[in-house]
Amino acid sequence: MDDKEKYEMEFVIQASPALIYTYISTPSGLSEWFADNVNSRGELFTFIWDGSEEQAKLLSKKSGERVKFRWLHDDEEGSASYFEIRIQVDEITKDVSLMITDFAEDDEVEEGKMLWTNQISSLKQVLGSA
Repeated sequence: MDDKEKYEMEFVIQASPALIYTYISTPSGLSEWFADNVNSRGELFTFIWDGSEEQAKLLSKKSGERVKFRWLHDDEEGSASYFEIRIQVDEITKDVSLMITDFAEDDEVEEGKMLWTNQISSLKQVLGSA
């Protein structure tokens, strides 16, 4: 049973899509801003924060464009939830945005949004876009 609520967020980032993609798709890039440390073995990524670990399966990725993960505990529960980080470039203005799609329990959506806002703020600092 999947009762999580889907939400989407958009963050404008002043950096090249190719550079951003490196930071959202590689363990070394993700460990710069998303978690304290990130390891991967094939499609399995291990995210480490303050000594606690969460594992996620890489569901799909499109070079230079997006990555999509599902937390293993959600996978085991048969949940359809996932989180996706997508790079979007405006055709006319060439503005680069990071589109986040994630899922949370109804009462945790705001907390999830705050967490993403903080994480993306860290990414912007790493990219020199803050």
